[in-house]
Amino acid sequence: MAESQAILAGGCFWCTEAVFLDVVGVRSVESGYIGGQTVNPTYKQVCGGDTGHAEAIRITFDEAQVSYADLLDIFFATHDPTQLNRQGNDVGTQYRSAIFPLDEEQAEIARAKIAEHNEDHGGRIVTTIEPLTDWYPAEDYHQDYWANEGQRNPYCMAVIPPKLQKLRKSFQNRLKSQAGAAA
Repeated sequence: MAESQAILAGGCFWCTEAVFLDVVGVRSVESGYIGGQTVNPTYKQVCGGDTGHAEAIRITFDEAQVSYADLLDIFFATHDPTQLNRQGNDVGTQYRSAIFPLDEEQAEIARAKIAEHNEDHGGRIVTTIEPLTDWYPAEDYHQDYWANEGQRNPYCMAVIPPKLQKLRKSFQNRLKSQAGAAA
């Protein structure tokens, strides 16, 4: 099994985590902070917008089942890459749309995918490719949030189901939930 990682920021990490946890080939998703200057930032500090960090997810995936390019296609389909430093009502640089490539190959794929998806978005994509910096896992209660607290959180109930519907509509053949239904 060729296991790799991808680090993506597409708004609230609770929302992006919920999407990628249902993708076939994704082994794990960890919510965390990247791209800022504060060492060991807290959720409260990052939400304050002063640390420079983005709320992001670190995806561990099996390349034999899902490629990095496939993950980027899902990423672009399940958040709005045309909103600068925001996703919906979440506003601030911590909610920016960003890709943090782990090597030059991922950077090349990211550049190609931004260009490809930019055509579909009228040239308005603001997703950045940012240098890899220290990764800080978010506090424990943020991990697997949708399966735990999220389904009792009104914000999550408003934001996550539409993202999951987009995922199910556009990527049926990539879903863990569909794999079990087909068996």
